[in-house]
Amino acid sequence: MSERKPTIGPLLWYLDPTAAIAWLEKAFGFQTQMVVEDGQGGVIHSELTLGDGYIMVVGPPDGRSTSPAAFGGRSTQSVHVQLTEGLDALCERARAAGAPIEREPADQPYGDRVFTCRDLEDHPWSFGQTVQVLSAEEMSKATGLAIKTQGGVSS
Repeated sequence: MSERKPTIGPLLWYLDPTAAIAWLEKAFGFQTQMVVEDGQGGVIHSELTLGDGYIMVVGPPDGRSTSPAAFGGRSTQSVHVQLTEGLDALCERARAAGAPIEREPADQPYGDRVFTCRDLEDHPWSFGQTVQVLSAEEMSKATGLAIKTQGGVSS
């Protein structure tokens, strides 16, 4: 990753951030760039990269923060990763690392191939790979939905 970080970088809270970092490397291929430990088994800050994106893993949660694992598996967000290649192989890698696959890889009517899974603390993840570039009109026709773009609405 270059010196300049992407504009958006999700921060994920984990009960066991050290285990989460190792698992994210194994399951999804993230590369750890930095870890700032708190000296008591926690992680104050970390940066993991995948392609030209990054995430931060911290924990254990405190105050108003939580992990889905401590919240009955419920979450208010999902992390999406858009790949340029290798979606099916990544799904198998994630499955081998123990990720519950919620949606098997499948081609979508809007031109992407997608799978979804959960990580070791129940954070939801989706992975997509464009397999066919479609116009808004083509996506609208394929999905039967009106699709709004900067140029207007397709129906």
